[in-house]
Amino acid sequence: MLLPLLRPFREDWSATHHDPLVLLRRVVVSLLLAGTAVALLLWASGVAPRALALAGPLWGCSAAAAWFLGMAGPVVDGVARTLQDVGLDRAVGFSEIESLLARGQTALAAERYAERARDPRARVEATCRRGVLLAGPLAAPALAVAELELLRAAALDPFADRRVGSLLADIHARALGDPGRAMAEYRRLLDAHPGAAEAARWRRELAELKEAAAA
Repeated sequence: MLLPLLRPFREDWSATHHDPLVLLRRVVVSLLLAGTAVALLLWASGVAPRALALAGPLWGCSAAAAWFLGMAGPVVDGVARTLQDVGLDRAVGFSEIESLLARGQTALAAERYAERARDPRARVEATCRRGVLLAGPLAAPALAVAELELLRAAALDPFADRRVGSLLADIHARALGDPGRAMAEYRRLLDAHPGAAEAARWRRELAELKEAAAA
């Protein structure tokens, strides 16, 4: 007769005894309820008449602890899932595509970068990396410029604008042999971001292009 009555409790304990928050809630609430019972006994026995004043707060604390610790579980789980997702995003990066490049599969790597560029979070970096491959080993600098200019047509933050603009200027100057457009891009960057860390390099590149054009 006793085993059937104990079975639900035993199954519930088996399902939750690995959860530290459930255990903490049970321990805290049990201690508070025990304190409430002791206070009531002391008041009823007349040993400590003022003990009744403790029963109410202890009972209230037990209810508050049960609610708070019950709510903490979902919150902790949600935060853990968020941090895990962030960690996975950082861990994945472009390592798979870089391994393709290490094996000499440049064209396939460029395709993978195009696929990654569909993700708004990776769009700028993936497009720039693809642009480097197109302008260099894949010998398609005009396509690289077209994709980078399309990217720049969208609203970019200052860092992304500097990244894209520097790459465009470099492609114009070296891969396409168009110093005029390269100089125009460097001037735009200097006007838009005069205090950037790259400004000194832009001025140097601009001066070298001017000197070469004047020669």
